[in-house]
Amino acid sequence: MSREHRRAKSDRLDLALLLRALLGWLRGEVKHCSMAAIPTVEEEDAKRPLREREALTAEVTRLSNRMQSLLMLHGIRKFKVRQKKAEEKLFELKTACGDPLPPATLAQLRRTFAQLRLAQEQIATIDKERHQRLAAAPEAGVHPMIRTLARVYGVGLMTAESQVREVLYRNLRDRRAVARYVGLTGSPDESGKKRREQGLAKAGNGRVRRSLIQLAWRMLRHQPNCALVKWYRARTADGRRDTRKVMIVALARKLLMAFWELVHNGIVPEGMRLHPVKVVG
Repeated sequence: MSREHRRAKSDRLDLALLLRALLGWLRGEVKHCSMAAIPTVEEEDAKRPLREREALTAEVTRLSNRMQSLLMLHGIRKFKVRQKKAEEKLFELKTACGDPLPPATLAQLRRTFAQLRLAQEQIATIDKERHQRLAAAPEAGVHPMIRTLARVYGVGLMTAESQVREVLYRNLRDRRAVARYVGLTGSPDESGKKRREQGLAKAGNGRVRRSLIQLAWRMLRHQPNCALVKWYRARTADGRRDTRKVMIVALARKLLMAFWELVHNGIVPEGMRLHPVKVVG
C-alpha cells in the first residue's frame, strides 16, 4: 500500500464510529461523548480588534528594537525612538566618530519610522472604536461584564474586554472548567500508586493565560489589601524567587475565579478595591 493511499485511508471519516457516539450521547450515557460549544460568528468577530491590537503592539516593539539596533551600530546609544519629534531629530544625530548618519541608514530609519507611526495610529483607532462601542451601547451583549471588570483597580479597559471576550463570556459548567479552559490546572502523571505533578497543562488559551499572569503581578501593587494578594504574600514570605514564580500562577488562577464570580454573580472578593463608576467613552 502506498504512502498516499494510507494517508487517504486514515483521513476518511468513520461514520459508524460517529453514529455510535451520537447515539450514546442521545441516550444520556455519562462520559460517552461530549459536545463542543462552538462560538458564534459574532462572538469570534468581536475578538478581532483585540487580537489585531496585540499583533500591532508586537510590531511596534519589533520596529523600535530594529531602529535601536541600527543606531547602536553607529555608536548612538541613548536616543529614544518613541519620543515625540524623534523622526525630526534624526538629522541632528552624529555617529561615534562625529559624522552625520550615512544616507542609506538615514533612509531606512525614516521608512521604519513611517511603519512605526502607521502601527501606532492603527492602535489608537482600535482603542477609540472600543470606547465608542461601549459608550454607544453600554448594556448590549457582554458590555456590562466588561464595564464591571474594568471597575477593578489595576484592570484597564482593554484587559477587561480581553478577559471577557476570550473566556468570561463562555457558559462553562464550574470553576474548574474555567481554569482548565485557560490552561491553569495541573497535569498529574498517574501510574499505579505513583502520582507525579508535571506542572501546568498549558493546553488552554495561552493568550488569556499570559495576560492573567501579567495581571497578577500588577495586582500586587494596585490591590495590596485584597485577600487574594495577602494570601500570596503569606505564601511567599520566605522571599525565594522560585516560590514567587510558582505562586504567582496560583494567584492568577484565583484571580480568574474571582473575576468569574464578579461578572456573573456580582461577588466582590474581600478587600478588592473598585472604582465607583468606570467612565467609558
